[in-house]
Amino acid sequence: MNKKTNTLLFVAAATVVNIILMFFFLVAGIVILSLVLPQDVHPGLAQGAFILIFILAVAGSFLVYHRIMKLLASKIDLDKYFEPIFPKKKRG
Repeated sequence: MNKKTNTLLFVAAATVVNIILMFFFLVAGIVILSLVLPQDVHPGLAQGAFILIFILAVAGSFLVYHRIMKLLASKIDLDKYFEPIFPKKKRG
């Protein structure tokens, strides 16, 4: 496989991992919310809490994904295996 194929597969796999992380955080937040909130909670409060959980799930998945990529970059020379996604423009 060449560098472009490796890059395409890596980006696709990283996207899937990021979506799975976000789904995990979202489900965990909803489960915790259902255990904490009473059954007769006002719908507006539940909606606001869900929006907050969604935002926290996106932020949490970004932070975990960022740390995984940082760890991976420190272990593997990514330039050796992957093509730059945004190549530098040639001047001249």
